[in-house]
Amino acid sequence: MTATTVPPARMRNPGVVLPGAMRALLGVLEAARSGGVPQSTLELVHLRASQINGCAYCLHGGVISARKAGESPERLDAVAAWRGAGCFTDAERAALALAEAATRLDDRPDPVPDAVWDEGARHFDEPQLASLTLWIALTNLFNRLNVTTRQPAGATW
Repeated sequence: MTATTVPPARMRNPGVVLPGAMRALLGVLEAARSGGVPQSTLELVHLRASQINGCAYCLHGGVISARKAGESPERLDAVAAWRGAGCFTDAERAALALAEAATRLDDRPDPVPDAVWDEGARHFDEPQLASLTLWIALTNLFNRLNVTTRQPAGATW
């Protein structure tokens, strides 16, 4: 198998170009971390949304962060097929389902069905749901910034 050439970035990361924007986003990220959701769950959610959006930059960094949060290689390998993997808790499954629904907004008439939200609410209180919602939204924002500007996996800002 031969490696293919990755196209160069179209520009520096927008967070570097406009550092005030990155500071603001990192502030929201820190607030999302304060909601009481385990960091490992947030990392799994980040990986799943990044997989859906095809963000190599976020996947690369997300795997590193997830490992630092204590995630095992087996669980990281299973995130893309979490429904068929028995290694996730019910709460993690609810968070992953919410991440998928909130990322795939145009896939169905009711993007985040009550059943998905209600399952999340069974496992997470309101501050935790706020944390997950912010985390998913920020992941999608970062995915869109990085994919649009073609930030290569492993690049540093």
